[in-house]
Amino acid sequence: MGHVNNVMYTRYAESARIEWAQKIATFVDPAHGDEWRELWTPRSVGLILRSIKTDYKFPMTYPDHVTVLHKLRNAPDGRMDHFILDVIILSELHQRPAARCVEDIVVYDYQQGKKVPLKPFMVDMFHETFRLQEAAKKSNGENIRRLHERVEVLEKETWDRPDAKEDLGSAAP
Repeated sequence: MGHVNNVMYTRYAESARIEWAQKIATFVDPAHGDEWRELWTPRSVGLILRSIKTDYKFPMTYPDHVTVLHKLRNAPDGRMDHFILDVIILSELHQRPAARCVEDIVVYDYQQGKKVPLKPFMVDMFHETFRLQEAAKKSNGENIRRLHERVEVLEKETWDRPDAKEDLGSAAP
């Protein structure tokens, strides 16, 4: 049938989350780069996927490419021993969401064998990430509001006039 097996969506989300931390380690917070990279190993403190919920939007087929985007659900604090990421998996072929996921990630200390709070470097980075997300949401929300206003003006100038007549094209009598 050529459809993508459902287990692949979880793999896409997991791989993208690890790549996200790798990019933070390399480009955003290189001062803590080694600590970010160690989060995916069992050497000290790591991030473990406690649960993932996936809502499939349509049956994606091969060949296709995906873009996976993660978003922090809440602003972190230093007492949290887990965090939630909202995920969208986009089909590039169909230019629409193929799936949405919710990941619950636990901070786990492999040496102590138990959950631990977020490390300070993680809290700092997640605070900045969340701040940037909220700023983008506000900015993009304002752009959408302005676009809606422009569409309403166009509709009033064309469709909503009292003398406007619907053009039925070739179906007109």
